[in-house]
Amino acid sequence: MRGSYDVIVIGAGHAGCEAARAAARMGMKTAMITMNADLIAQMSCNPAIGGIAKGHLVREIDALGGVMGEVADAVGIQFRLLNTSRGPAVWSPRAQCDKKQYRVKMKEILEREPNLRILQAEVGSLLLQGEGRNRRATGVVLSDGRELLGTAVVVTTGTFLNGLAHVGEKVYSCGRNGEPPAQALGDQLRSLGLRWMRLKTGTPPRLDGRTIEWARFEPQKGDAEPTPFSFLTERIDREQIDCHIAFTTEKTKQVLRGAITRSPLYSGQIEGIGPRYCPSIEDKVVKFPDKERHQLFLEPEGLDTNEVYVNGMSTSMPLDVQVAMLESVPGLDQAEMIRPGYAIEYDAIDPRELDHSLSVRGIEGLYLAGQINGTSGYEEAGCQGLVAGINAARRVQGQDAISIARTEGYAGILIDDLVTKGADEPYRMFTSRAEFRLHLRIDNADSRLTPVGRAVGLVDARRWAVFQRQEEERRVTRGLLAGLRLHGSEFPELGLAKDDHPSGEVWLRRNGSSIGALQIQLESLRGSTISKASLMTVETQVKYAGYIQQQERQIARLKGLEGREVPGEFVYAGIPGLSREIVAKLEGVRPRTLGQAGRIPGVTPAAVAILDCYLNLHDRR
Repeated sequence: MRGSYDVIVIGAGHAGCEAARAAARMGMKTAMITMNADLIAQMSCNPAIGGIAKGHLVREIDALGGVMGEVADAVGIQFRLLNTSRGPAVWSPRAQCDKKQYRVKMKEILEREPNLRILQAEVGSLLLQGEGRNRRATGVVLSDGRELLGTAVVVTTGTFLNGLAHVGEKVYSCGRNGEPPAQALGDQLRSLGLRWMRLKTGTPPRLDGRTIEWARFEPQKGDAEPTPFSFLTERIDREQIDCHIAFTTEKTKQVLRGAITRSPLYSGQIEGIGPRYCPSIEDKVVKFPDKERHQLFLEPEGLDTNEVYVNGMSTSMPLDVQVAMLESVPGLDQAEMIRPGYAIEYDAIDPRELDHSLSVRGIEGLYLAGQINGTSGYEEAGCQGLVAGINAARRVQGQDAISIARTEGYAGILIDDLVTKGADEPYRMFTSRAEFRLHLRIDNADSRLTPVGRAVGLVDARRWAVFQRQEEERRVTRGLLAGLRLHGSEFPELGLAKDDHPSGEVWLRRNGSSIGALQIQLESLRGSTISKASLMTVETQVKYAGYIQQQERQIARLKGLEGREVPGEFVYAGIPGLSREIVAKLEGVRPRTLGQAGRIPGVTPAAVAILDCYLNLHDRR
């Protein structure tokens, strides 16, 4: 029995959902295959969306026409804007979500797509034609023997490829705790000649909230005025829940140190490399021996469940050690564990096997997205899924792939880092990875990327109309601010001398000034209300104008390097001045541009200059 589709997506996690919906909305007949249709968009770790830099990714997914931000806004139970004590370049929204409702809402949205079919099955293997590095993906074979033909295939298998879970000395095969792994597909991908690696991630124990002494912990409230993820969400005004802050104790350290030889991390049982920036609690105790205590966050997993996520206590320790560890924290000493923490090892493909479209080099029509590419986090996965889905659809349409530049978004930084530098540990996005943070803010993600989503056919008429209205509001507000004349005698509350009469824009550049003080005057001039989001964008544009202009000049210089293309057949060997090590790195990555060549670890500025000279010779020939 055979079925035929334009795009086939393997997996229904956060990458798979974005990939499948994007391809379907672009008019492709799309199949999304999952081993359990009831666990679409499962939040297998913390049911939270966003955070430092991750919130930027969600905003960009939304600006391009993706769905993660809309779902998070709809089912969020606590919203916080992080980093507000610093400048707007690093402000990042985060939402604690209702775990079950996130799945329900995502499935509801996907099932409304007329071009999308959701199939519950296991993929046994890929259908490939050709030999060596000249192969082409033509579909998949399901474990029940059915063949599905497709022009493009997107693999978003998360941690399921040859997954192994660890709880102390116990080891068992799974994709997520309690779900079967994808062994047949994992074995085939290993046999394709692609470089692969073994990675590890983990999760903490979940507790019954009814058995926690909440009064002993400091409550952490959400923002009074939540910042939405989606540019389509006007406001979020429903009641929010509290999270709580806890700390480990000296006794916790003693428990973990006394049992460290039983840890799969330190016994050699786990071979995979874990995320450096999200270590397990036993790893924290070993690597930071002088630290007296470690912070924990008690985060409810939903409104209709008692399950509580202990953020900061990820562990793979044996069950009895986990119980003792919890008992060492005052207020959790009587808490009942619903499920223990565990670590999971899985196969991932070296992302340097991909190009910037997330297509596998040498296997036409095959795309990879999410944790299979060595990343961590729902947001990183969703971003890759969206780009892979768009490019899979464009391949079917006979269109060129899109590639988001580092200067255009965190999405571009994420993908460029992966395909250029690879990942020797689960990759996590940080604002520090962005060279032009002030240009890549959460408030202007739509200005940067919504036209891209519109051009590829992913941004519909409704979203486009909202975008145009918001752009016009910002433009008009900036003009009104520049034309507003403030006389000291009329506005003493602004700290102006009587003979002082600056424009609103000049006044706003002064220390301590805020555009909120001029809102009434601006709205009076406009004759209508102005959104808080537009006011904040205009304030940032004015206050940081000099820095923004400086970054724009730097971006222009970088674009010059990015515009210098390196031919795919270019021969690096034999170029005087390039060491064997640098030649090997260049041949391994095959950079598309001179700018990308300069970002390869170990490729020096001098090597880039030499390469530029030889590119000139190549062009003349």
